Amino acid sequence: MGGGKKERPKVVVIAGPTASGKTALGVALAETLGGEIINADSMQVYRGMDIGTAKPARAERKGIPHHLLDVVDPDQEFNAAIYRSRAMPLVREIHERQRVCFLVGGTGLYIKALIGGLFPGPKADEAFRESLRRECELCGTERVYERLKRLDPESAKRIHPKDRVRLIRALEIIHVKGLRPSDLQAHHGFRERPFRVLKLYLDMDRQGLYERINRRSVDMIEAGLVEETKRLLNEGYSAELKPMKSIGYRHMVKYIQSEWSLEEALRGLQRDTRRYAKRQWTWYKADREALWIPHEAFETALREAEGFLKSP
Repeated sequence: MGGGKKERPKVVVIAGPTASGKTALGVALAETLGGEIINADSMQVYRGMDIGTAKPARAERKGIPHHLLDVVDPDQEFNAAIYRSRAMPLVREIHERQRVCFLVGGTGLYIKALIGGLFPGPKADEAFRESLRRECELCGTERVYERLKRLDPESAKRIHPKDRVRLIRALEIIHVKGLRPSDLQAHHGFRERPFRVLKLYLDMDRQGLYERINRRSVDMIEAGLVEETKRLLNEGYSAELKPMKSIGYRHMVKYIQSEWSLEEALRGLQRDTRRYAKRQWTWYKADREALWIPHEAFETALREAEGFLKSP
């Protein structure tokens, strides 16, 4: 190869709120256009967590290569920076194979990190982190969340009140740098552009999505979500691990530990999934580069993807 500037690979992003049909659309487009899929769901990277993460089964993948599924155990660290470091070379490899790269998933931060970069945060302050961990244990994450709401309301909107890891990191940035994470993000702007990108976001009416979420929650329990959670606990994975505190697993833990009935666990799963979808919508609606398409409009998605891939 010559010493000229390398061509920027093209990436087709398929995103949208949970249960909106991203997996099926991504597979259908990859099958039609000769593509490979990079997972952009922060929970589907974990081995052994299949039902609760709605991980596509082998049959659903229809022989399409899927990357960054099942890459770490539930007790191993994984975050947006690690995701980006592993996804970047995959995009280039898929491009070099002259295949179409599809980025499919609902974790907006992972998508943003890959296609726009990450702002450099400060190194960890372990003493400060430990003090906040103790506070979470003694007083609950809600008190820590209220502190973040006072110090950085914008960041608080993007972080779930029970997401202890991200709450602690946000407060750590304020403590170490004296700056709000939201201001650092705004200044960084996620303006790195290593790839040319088409963002297809799936849209559907809110009530219809909520009905799908409620039905899928029932399906997960019928498919064995309780048993999957029990197996993870029996394998020694603590209920306090970040993945085990995610939607679905934390609800089943409460049932397994006899804190909730199965009906209460199901209602909690449905409610929290609906709330998560609402937060995803808020995140995606702020993306000015998004092209919103009806969730079942395969022909529309195909037309947009083909036009993008043929463009110079």
